[in-house]
Amino acid sequence: MLAKAISNAVLGIDGYLVEVEVDLAKGLPAFNIVGLPDVAVKEAKERVRSAIKNSGYSFPIKRITVNLAPADIKKEGAAFDLPIAISILAASGLIDNRVLSDYALIGELSLDGQIRGVKGVLSMALAAKGASKKGFILPEANSQEASVVEGLDVIPVKSLEETIDYLNGNLKIDAIKENYQLSTNQDYKIDFADVKGQEAAKRALEVAAAGGHNLIMIGPPGSGKTMLAKRLPTILPSLTKEEAIEVTKIFSIIGRLAKDKSLITSRPFRSPHHTTSDVGLIGGGRIPKPGEVSLAHHGVLFLDELPEFKKNVLEVLRQPLEEGMVSISRALTTLDYPAKFMLIAAMNPCPCGYYGDIKQECGCTPRQINRYLGKISGPLLDRIDIHLEVPCLEVEELTNYQKGQSSAIIKKRVEEARKVQADRFKAEEINCNVEMNSPMVEKYCIMNKDAFNLLEQAITRLNLSARAYDRVLKLARTIADLAGKEIISFEHIAEAVQYRSLDRKYIDLV
Repeated sequence: MLAKAISNAVLGIDGYLVEVEVDLAKGLPAFNIVGLPDVAVKEAKERVRSAIKNSGYSFPIKRITVNLAPADIKKEGAAFDLPIAISILAASGLIDNRVLSDYALIGELSLDGQIRGVKGVLSMALAAKGASKKGFILPEANSQEASVVEGLDVIPVKSLEETIDYLNGNLKIDAIKENYQLSTNQDYKIDFADVKGQEAAKRALEVAAAGGHNLIMIGPPGSGKTMLAKRLPTILPSLTKEEAIEVTKIFSIIGRLAKDKSLITSRPFRSPHHTTSDVGLIGGGRIPKPGEVSLAHHGVLFLDELPEFKKNVLEVLRQPLEEGMVSISRALTTLDYPAKFMLIAAMNPCPCGYYGDIKQECGCTPRQINRYLGKISGPLLDRIDIHLEVPCLEVEELTNYQKGQSSAIIKKRVEEARKVQADRFKAEEINCNVEMNSPMVEKYCIMNKDAFNLLEQAITRLNLSARAYDRVLKLARTIADLAGKEIISFEHIAEAVQYRSLDRKYIDLV
């Protein structure tokens, strides 16, 4: 007797359908699973056998063959337990095989027949909808996550027995309704109004947020670099539903989505420790998983104490910074993970932190400073649009209790600039200025004569690369957008060039 159920799996961050075929044949009792199963899938034999028996059903004493198709893709995890058990019971005549074609099923079985939650449910639900399935039967623990997918009946089940009764029409289970809300007013516990002084730094962060630009802050200890970076998400535009779904899919496949959340609605802020490895940062492993750059997708990746990271770890950032995507190749497959993030880095100017400080003398030798700054390569620095010096505060600034502009006010200006960019790029496949390629820069970054002359001088004096030239123009375009100007003028180029301080100061030491 042959039966077939439809299940789901995840490849990269996208889901795909898996056909679970079960054949019950005469012969010596056996239970084999084929179709490139990993250890967790192979162990489903014991979980399924016990779950069926402990749920009050007879386990067939036959030669059982389970095939997971397509057979050329590695299957992993325990999500196939439920469809395997249902297929076996359908092949035994306990469930109508025709009903199974309307549903996709996932779930890990416990030995007593209860159903546990699994990872990557949102991606699987989207795949089920794409295949025009009537419903998606899944663990109750994952039901809120799948409910954000419109046009799909999400059926939560607690046990194998409950699933069988539902498929046989003996039990009615109401589909979970959509339960998510994208709020434009995120409840952050921190605010730019808390930051004293540092008006130039606040302006630079506003420009970075408005155009999606990368930024590096350099300054002595205690000048407020980390404090500023942590407040950047409070002025970024709210996530759209499409962006929220992309972010949620990434967190879901690694099991970091909170059980009470159906959708991640705030932009991610990732701050890995400087001891992290290149695999931890970029992703990979024996079974490739997304790294910090993908977890920061549509959000912020903050690297504090940048020169303390290993040089080979920093160099792997080049591809995602340029392409917004990470490709990880292994023997069996190549996976692509999205990685469109804003890189915010912070560093001291030297090992002791006081090189160039007018208040405290630096005790580092030129050789120590060279070695310290040499960890940041020119190609990596070339991909960072804004180089920002953050000096220590004066006493008058520290004792000033007057609040600065709030994050809400700054965010409003950022959103207005992003709206201008969205209208500009309607015909393009990009959303903000930083994503422009060279032809787009030439098309949309129109300068007047004074601006062109200033940029020409800056290129000559700073010896800027072609990439840096494009990035200065993108930055000037963002500054002009914030000012509500269509043509890039002298002051916009001047501010953009002023943000290339590392090109003309610290890197000369290396």
